[in-house]
Amino acid sequence: MGATLADIAAHAGVSEATVSRVLNDKPGVAQHKRQAVLTALDLLGYERPARLRRRTGRPVGLLLPELMNPVFPAFAQALGPNFARRGFTPLIGSQSEGGLDEDEYIDMFVEAGAAGIVFFSGRHSDSRFPMDRYTQLLELGLPLAFVNGYRADIDAPFFSIDEHSAMELAVRHLTAMGHRRIGLAVGQESFVAAQRKSEGFHSAMKKHAGDEARAVIEPSLYTDDGGISAGRALIAAGCTAVVCANDLIAVGVMAEARRQGLEIPQDLSVVGFDDSVIARNAWPPLTTVRQPVTAMGVAIADAFVGEMNGVRASRTEYLFQPELVVRESTGPAYGTRRHNG
Repeated sequence: MGATLADIAAHAGVSEATVSRVLNDKPGVAQHKRQAVLTALDLLGYERPARLRRRTGRPVGLLLPELMNPVFPAFAQALGPNFARRGFTPLIGSQSEGGLDEDEYIDMFVEAGAAGIVFFSGRHSDSRFPMDRYTQLLELGLPLAFVNGYRADIDAPFFSIDEHSAMELAVRHLTAMGHRRIGLAVGQESFVAAQRKSEGFHSAMKKHAGDEARAVIEPSLYTDDGGISAGRALIAAGCTAVVCANDLIAVGVMAEARRQGLEIPQDLSVVGFDDSVIARNAWPPLTTVRQPVTAMGVAIADAFVGEMNGVRASRTEYLFQPELVVRESTGPAYGTRRHNG
């Protein structure tokens, strides 16, 4: 079982000796390390030895909107060990076309005895959806927490990146390099994050770009295909730089620019959002606004575990500050742009 021990140890962040002691139910292992090993067993698909099953931590549901955007698995990865160290086992659900929807996952989590549910960019983040289901769950005494997409009418803790500050960082960076015709590929307009990005973008453009500046906002899907569509419209509008609502959209914008014979960043500067693995491996590497996923994971676990144990978390929105990561997809603005002949 050497390779299996190594896999479990690497995933749990402990030594193989610690894994062996846990599997053999030996004393002398700190509770947080024991829980990390048990959680690694679950996530890697190994069946727990019968003598350890009674020690299973209470489950907590983590509901992701999808897995195509790497930032959501990154959140799950950050939260998993933080919950495990506090005695909870994460149950991860991801919505996809043809799969379970949010309501079905909620039912599944409740049936599994979840101590609480954390929603990442779920229906709560879309202003078109009523909040009745969440209210019903809260009335039943089930603790909830929400990530990115603040709604004042839900009595639960919210954790968000500061979208206004994010747009300030991106626009200030671009205007400092001479860009004045800047576009925003923002995602669907009904989403709280998109609304906040649009507000922050307008404010930053007014502050940094001056009266001669031109701000163009193009709604899109939160996908690379959405970025292709938004990129086509923003390039046609004469933008020399584009800020994107996530890194997937940015990849689509860059793909459309290349299709039109434009070079990044000589002809078009592009800024992403999230600093996912996509940003680091794009070509050219993507300048992006980083979400502090690790710090958010610790804060969410701290506050929400307290909530599940009866200690009320703050109902003031937890706002996290972004960071601009400058790579090679942004550069000085040029007066002319090369097009295909």
